[in-house]
Amino acid sequence: MAITREQVLHVASLAEIDLTEDELERMAEQLTAILDAVGKVSELDLAEVPPTSHPLSVVNAFRSDEPRPSLSRDDVFANAPAREDDLFRVPPSA
Repeated sequence: MAITREQVLHVASLAEIDLTEDELERMAEQLTAILDAVGKVSELDLAEVPPTSHPLSVVNAFRSDEPRPSLSRDDVFANAPAREDDLFRVPPSA
């Protein structure tokens, strides 16, 4: 499936980018090559292939969310340049 110059211009306008004439021609060729490569997948018999969201087995690497001791308030504010009650005091924005 060949991508037309007008289609490249439409995509460029959606992305809010300006392309030169050379870039338009190169993008059309590259997008056509990408669509051709993706189109080859539709030629495969994938009836026995289960749907996947990732090619590798992804395992959650997060630790369990369990309460544990944390810093005391004095330790938290030890290096703060300014403190107001239990809050960090920061200068107002300009």
